[in-house]
Amino acid sequence: MDEELEAAKEGGWKEFAAIDAAYELGTLGDAGWHEAVTSLVVPAYLAAVTAEGGSGSSRDAQSWEYARSLLADAATPGQTFLDIGCANGLLMESMANWGGVEPYGVEISPELAAIARSRLPQWAERIWVGNALDWEPPHGFDVVRTNVDYVPVPRRRALIERLLSYSERLLIGVFNEERETRSLERRVAAWGFAISGRSERSHPHPRLAYRAFWIDADDAK
Repeated sequence: MDEELEAAKEGGWKEFAAIDAAYELGTLGDAGWHEAVTSLVVPAYLAAVTAEGGSGSSRDAQSWEYARSLLADAATPGQTFLDIGCANGLLMESMANWGGVEPYGVEISPELAAIARSRLPQWAERIWVGNALDWEPPHGFDVVRTNVDYVPVPRRRALIERLLSYSERLLIGVFNEERETRSLERRVAAWGFAISGRSERSHPHPRLAYRAFWIDADDAK
C-alpha cells in the first residue's frame, strides 16, 4: 500500500481503516461503527476555525470551491438538493450559490446539525438529524448527494438503494481517486446501478483526481 498516496486521499485514512477492520472482525456492529466514526470526525469539525474545516476540508475557500463545485454539474437551478452528512451546512450554502438549488441537509451528529441551523437560519427547518440508512424523509428530492464511506463497507449498496428510493438523481462525491482507475464507479456499477453521468477535476497530487458521478433513478429501475 502506498501510504503517501492514501494520506493524500484522506488524512485520517489509518484511523478509518482501523474502524473498518474492527467492523470486519465483528468487534463493532453498525451502531458501534457509526459511533467510532463520529467520535473521530465530529470533534475535529467542532474545533475547526474555518467554515471549510467545519465541513471536513483542510483547504481554503478558493480550493473548497474548486474541488466541490463540480457537484453543480449534476443539478439545475430550482431543483431540490439534499446533502447527506451536511455537517455545518457549507455545501448546502455553496450549492445554492453555484447551482441555484433549493438546499436541504441531514446530519447524523446533533451538534453539527445545530451549527448548520445556526449558520443558515433561513433553512433551519430543512436540516434534520438522522442516519441516512434509516432516516425517513418528509418528501422526495430531485438530487441527493452522499459519499459511500458514510456507512460500513457491507452496507454501501443498501445505502445507494435507500437514497434512490426518494431521489430522482443520486450524486456520489466528491471523492479523491487515482487518475488511472475508476474503481468506485466500477464497484457501484457491479452492484447493478447504471452510471448516468460524471464530473472530475485535477487534484494537487499528480496521481489523483477529484471525482463525482451520479445515478438517475429512471436508469436504475
